Amino acid sequence: MSLMFQPFKKFADFQGRARRSEYWLFSLFCFGVGVVIGILRVATGGMESLESGRMDALGIVNLLFSLAVLVPSLAVGFRRLHDTDRSAWWILIVLIPLIGWITLIVFYLLPGTTGPNRFGADPKSPLGGGDTAEVFS
Repeated sequence: MSLMFQPFKKFADFQGRARRSEYWLFSLFCFGVGVVIGILRVATGGMESLESGRMDALGIVNLLFSLAVLVPSLAVGFRRLHDTDRSAWWILIVLIPLIGWITLIVFYLLPGTTGPNRFGADPKSPLGGGDTAEVFS
């Protein structure tokens, strides 16, 4: 559960590495909140305000939530790419329609590099970094 909210603690940390579980649990949390807000908007008739061009109260809540998770989402995405030993510039691949999104999702699904890489220590290793052989020697 703590991994789900860790991107909020490291909201402006674009350095280092993020485990797959940290990235995907945070994504699941954001998706779940979006679904709940969407269901509430439909249930309260808020979707009708979209046709008139006005924003209802839940629309404002949705906008504020989206803005609140924008920087943490970018930060955890950058750190996830770093875990796979890729530069954060790879996030720009989403500008290529469909192929870019698929490629980025594949990068996010790949396991991170074992041991330290050029972006920092392995987040899975014992004691927050370092080689496992050094820990048990």
